[in-house]
Amino acid sequence: MKKTILALSALCLVAFTSCKEDATAKINSDNVAAAAERDASSQDYPVISFDETEHDFGTIVNGTAVETKFKYTNTGKTPLVVSNIKSTCGCTVPSDWNRDPLAPGESAEFTVKFNGKGTNQVQKSITLTTNTEKGSEIVKIKAFVQPDPNAASKKAGSASIKPVGK
Repeated sequence: MKKTILALSALCLVAFTSCKEDATAKINSDNVAAAAERDASSQDYPVISFDETEHDFGTIVNGTAVETKFKYTNTGKTPLVVSNIKSTCGCTVPSDWNRDPLAPGESAEFTVKFNGKGTNQVQKSITLTTNTEKGSEIVKIKAFVQPDPNAASKKAGSASIKPVGK
């Protein structure tokens, strides 16, 4: 056992002392400068700015489909990429967005269609997956949905009370 420990110790000693070259001599100053520049620019995330982050459709009748467009601008210093847009439910459908990188200062838009189903105040969120610092951005739509006055009204059921034990 002592011989095994002695042999392993000698092997470790040889392994750790065999690399006597100075690592700093291998560093290329051009690579260090390029890495510093890359790291400095990686801190510059694109910034997305919306004309509006919440759209109110006002009062609509149940079942009335409505749509709006959300316009956004890249106010950052690097290209903005919107890789995905999704909503909280199937009744709200985002479409027509630009998947290409958006240069600083450029604008784009996407359409959001809402099928108008629901009752009373309805609010839906639409999430954009982006390369901004947060990684995602949220816009919202809302509407007050009234019952359709032309829809057949449901008749209230009737109930009777029976005495217990008789």
